[in-house]
Amino acid sequence: MQLLLAGIVVLPLLGAVAALFPARPAPGHDPDRGSGREPRPDSGRTVLRLGAVLTAVVLAAAITLAAGFDHDHPARMQATTDISWIPALDIRIHLGIDGISLPLLVLTALLTFLCALYSCFHMPKGPSPRAFVALLLVLESGTLATFAVLDLVLFFLAFEMVLIPMYFLIARWGGAQRERAAWKFILYTLLGSVVMLLGLLLIGLKSGTFDMVALATDNGPKSQLSHTIQLLAVLAVGIGLAVKAPMWPLHSWLPDAHTAAPTVGSVLLAGVLLKMGTYGFVRIALPLAPDGMHTFAPYLAAFAAVGIVYGSLACLALARRGAKGDLKRLIAYSSVGHMGFVLLGIATMTPTGVNGALFANIAHGLITGLLFFLVGALKDRYGTSDLDQLAGGTAGTGAALYGRAPRLGGLLAFGAVASLGLPGLAGFWGEMLTMFGAFRPAAGLSRPAFLTFMALAGLGTLLTAAYLLVVVRRVCMGSTPPQEPAGAEEPAAAPQGPASPPKEPAAAPRHPAAASALTIPDIAPYEYAAWSPLAALTVLAGLWPAALLGLTDPAVQQLLGGGK
Repeated sequence: MQLLLAGIVVLPLLGAVAALFPARPAPGHDPDRGSGREPRPDSGRTVLRLGAVLTAVVLAAAITLAAGFDHDHPARMQATTDISWIPALDIRIHLGIDGISLPLLVLTALLTFLCALYSCFHMPKGPSPRAFVALLLVLESGTLATFAVLDLVLFFLAFEMVLIPMYFLIARWGGAQRERAAWKFILYTLLGSVVMLLGLLLIGLKSGTFDMVALATDNGPKSQLSHTIQLLAVLAVGIGLAVKAPMWPLHSWLPDAHTAAPTVGSVLLAGVLLKMGTYGFVRIALPLAPDGMHTFAPYLAAFAAVGIVYGSLACLALARRGAKGDLKRLIAYSSVGHMGFVLLGIATMTPTGVNGALFANIAHGLITGLLFFLVGALKDRYGTSDLDQLAGGTAGTGAALYGRAPRLGGLLAFGAVASLGLPGLAGFWGEMLTMFGAFRPAAGLSRPAFLTFMALAGLGTLLTAAYLLVVVRRVCMGSTPPQEPAGAEEPAAAPQGPASPPKEPAAAPRHPAAASALTIPDIAPYEYAAWSPLAALTVLAGLWPAALLGLTDPAVQQLLGGGK
């Protein structure tokens, strides 16, 4: 099992190196120009297939690791590797998983595989597919390492490892204003990481070790780190983690990054990268500096509650008719609200709240990953993600997606109701447990304050339902005009209605039929393959929450010292 976990982290890196190697030229092929022919047309497809195969192997290894996990002792670190790396600083290559990190590890492997599979059939426009696959694999390796390492220095290195791949995915394969969005992403996250590094070094140097397991024991920071040191550490580490989470008001890089990113970039950014910030709060701030976390918990909860309401109000503003709201941007703002629930659950410092936060983490990765896939498909078919144009232009009569592409419309409605927290789907349990935790926070925290935060979170759920139902009504509903007979004369200046093509130029090349809004292609087989696992797991987690809570609860109880 130790080798399996190490292999899961290292294999994507080896695959990234292999993806960058140039393909062997065909016999008689001139590498400069070719013998009067174009370069082999399947070379890009070959490397995309390589990426899909490698990520499938990593996913299979992650599932094997989960199957071999000792579910009777999920609080114990398993599949551990502990090798001295820099003895002078007591920095070790220490890997391991427990019930908190295992679900995030499997989620990362799953989403990366689905993105690689989707890219085999729909590679975003941009430079070399080799660079795209290599960056995707480096991103996967860094994310997996973040959830597997148990050393503060290694955690920081893995945390930073994902920034450069995501920067290039946005800057080179993104849409409009991609360079500005990519620079904003890298500057925000790097500045936050610099502050976080100071906090991690403060913990390690003052306690004499960077080992996260040793630091979490009773003879660790609880006796060796003073209250002042814990305050400084939580403040510094928390700022860096809050930027990645993202917590209001440090969230402003997120909407731009999502709007500009290619579809797979948005899926991984929302489904995986945001989880690194909240995971850091649970793995580092709560057990390593509990006194400092207790002091800052009300402020973290306040920012989280404001973020829940703010994100929902921003989405409502984007969803209204005439606002020219971008649907990708709307889903990005919804992530600010959903991740606010995660931060609120962590701030309660109770087993119920933290379990709810971890559940909401996984639910958000599944549901929002699916929504970004669907919005990308809509943009591909219509040539735009502008909500007004998707909803029929100035007429505002609805895009009638139910009638034009019923499976796509039905899946979009499913993702929307899952995101608003419908009981029986994954989104419900995380939000409910988070509010239960806020109803009775940890001892020493102000209950009236947390009741206020709970009320704001409840208001956020109502606003979330409002904007998502508006989106479903505008995009999925409406009447489909009858198809005009062939050869019918076109009026010289017909007004643009819901059946007219969008004003944006050029339909996506993959769907030439999208030139007419009456002939929107429904879900393709490869889209079924990429999206069905997310929909199925959303239902499974909603109907059988004990499968996830049974993993996280014992680990959370131990992490919080039984909730005391």
